Amino acid sequence: MAMVSWNLGLGASQKREVPQLQVFCRKKERNRDNNHPYKVIEITPPPKNLGIRCFPSNLQCGESVTIEGQAYTISAVTHRYQLRKGKYEPSEKRLDVLSTGRYILNLYLESLLEQS
Repeated sequence: MAMVSWNLGLGASQKREVPQLQVFCRKKERNRDNNHPYKVIEITPPPKNLGIRCFPSNLQCGESVTIEGQAYTISAVTHRYQLRKGKYEPSEKRLDVLSTGRYILNLYLESLLEQS
């Protein structure tokens, strides 16, 4: 589970800045694997937001992850960057997942399509 906090920075001149979302992995989730927060989306229609979860940084497509007791297979890993002050900085890490049963069914249907 990840903790989320909003940073509503008001500068000395009391300018209103854009709020920044900060996510911290809890101590029990942090270990030597150096876990990072990911936004997790189940992509079966309609897409379902599974929240922000902490996982190791070396996740790849086809790997299996467990979220709240349910097994999912990673379909896509996306790292987004935003240009700030002339540098690209990481802005979002996202996992697109399918339930493991749906993933296996899709593989089977794709192989049938290739055979026909």
